[in-house]
Amino acid sequence: MADVVRLKNHLETLGLDTILGIFEEETKKALETKISYTEYLARLMAEEIITKTDRSINYKIRIARFSQIKTIEEFDFRFQPQLDERLIKELCELVFLEKAKNVLFVGPPGVGKTHLAIGIGIKACEKRKKVLFADAGKMIEELMLSMIEKTLPQKIERLARYDLLVIDELGYMCVGKEGANLLFQLISRCYEKVSIVLTSNRSFSQWGDMFG
Repeated sequence: MADVVRLKNHLETLGLDTILGIFEEETKKALETKISYTEYLARLMAEEIITKTDRSINYKIRIARFSQIKTIEEFDFRFQPQLDERLIKELCELVFLEKAKNVLFVGPPGVGKTHLAIGIGIKACEKRKKVLFADAGKMIEELMLSMIEKTLPQKIERLARYDLLVIDELGYMCVGKEGANLLFQLISRCYEKVSIVLTSNRSFSQWGDMFG
């Protein structure tokens, strides 16, 4: 019994909470099945790793500040039959992220652009990537504020440390020339270094009016 108490104290000190909660039951199973000490230890460590992995992913998702949690698995491709499901699944493999390429979703409101963008962002979080989600209008407001406070270079450098920026709803408001310039500075800094997933309800032909 003293050994069990001592082991529990050691596990608490090391922060191995999952093993702490299961090791007594797993010990009984190990004795019944007569598995090796190595296999017994491997099972305990595997459970601890799974728990810590889940926590790490959840933390990444939380600090990404998604407006809502939407996964690719939840997306109803029957709702948008013209959408290339194979291409979306390919994007979820995140090869574009490794090459620092960008993704643009363009279409009218209600077709699932934000859902897809968030879904890809969550896939990136699951791969331990550093992700930030932001509404385009709010992002431009923050850049403008940084410019006024004379901290724009630092702001852009902080954003350029992410692996993926998800900028949503570009086009729901006219950003003006100054806003367009700030956004261009950010995109230029991220070019070939940080991937951007951008959603917009405006076609390319309308972008001139949007930035007017």
